[in-house]
Amino acid sequence: MSTIRLGISTCLLGEPVRYDGGHKRDRFITDTLGQYVEFVPVCPETECGLGVPRESMRLEGDPTSPRLITTRTRVDHTDRMVAWARKRLEKLEQEDLCGFIFKSDSPSSGMERVRVYGEKGMPERKGVGIFAQLFMEHFPLFPVEEEGRLHDPKLRENFIESIFALKRWRDLLKDHPTRGKLVVFHTEHKLLLLSHSPRHHRLMGRLVAEAKQIEPARLYQEYGGLFMAALRVKTTVKKNTNVLQHMVGYFKKELTADEKQELLDLIDGYREGMIPLIVPITLLRHYVRKYDEPYLTGQVYLNPHPVELKLRNHV
Repeated sequence: MSTIRLGISTCLLGEPVRYDGGHKRDRFITDTLGQYVEFVPVCPETECGLGVPRESMRLEGDPTSPRLITTRTRVDHTDRMVAWARKRLEKLEQEDLCGFIFKSDSPSSGMERVRVYGEKGMPERKGVGIFAQLFMEHFPLFPVEEEGRLHDPKLRENFIESIFALKRWRDLLKDHPTRGKLVVFHTEHKLLLLSHSPRHHRLMGRLVAEAKQIEPARLYQEYGGLFMAALRVKTTVKKNTNVLQHMVGYFKKELTADEKQELLDLIDGYREGMIPLIVPITLLRHYVRKYDEPYLTGQVYLNPHPVELKLRNHV
């Protein structure tokens, strides 16, 4: 896999670009995730021409279409921010991004629940940052998260799984895709898709089955849209348990009664919240290698992202 490029709010990398001249470096992002991705930093305030330090700003008015207003001098920077953002988004189209990490609570980059102040000066957490809103509208299929939400193990695992999945899809499209390659891609991602959304997997299966009757450009566009929509559906313990139990069926003839019972006990331990997902996954990987099980060998579900990230150690 070629390098994953990920957009990010510049301050999260430790750059002193905030209104007070500070930063919000996130050690997980820079020190851990940074080993596997190349960041494309974006700071809406400084890039649209505002200095450092600068007067603080906030969102005001209607939460569905707020204005970006400085808190002391009451200057409205909304139009300036929007004009810059539209040009910046056009340039970001050329960056081959696989997602974006936004700065939480920012009036420009907050992804959700940003404070919006009404006429009486009371804030409601119903807003979205000006740039973040335009970015998500421009790239509706991109995985996006905020640095604060990435401290939730389940949200972190889902986001990083999604950016690696999107990169695999992009690499397929760049490698002269054929209907045959699409079948292989779909087969390799079957269990991963089932852990997210069996409904989307069924829809994608029908699309692949009818591939010969669909014009290639439309085929890949529709499949890619369903693929990313499926990954937006969060995994659950129940869906993961179903996938794990399904994999056990591939070792009916190989495992002894004790080995099978041990594996089933680990799956039950995961289902009951006693052990993390990585425990049954690790034993299944062992059996896949030991018995050279051909179908499971190619399943992305067993290795959706670098094990060094330890994402499944906490879910």
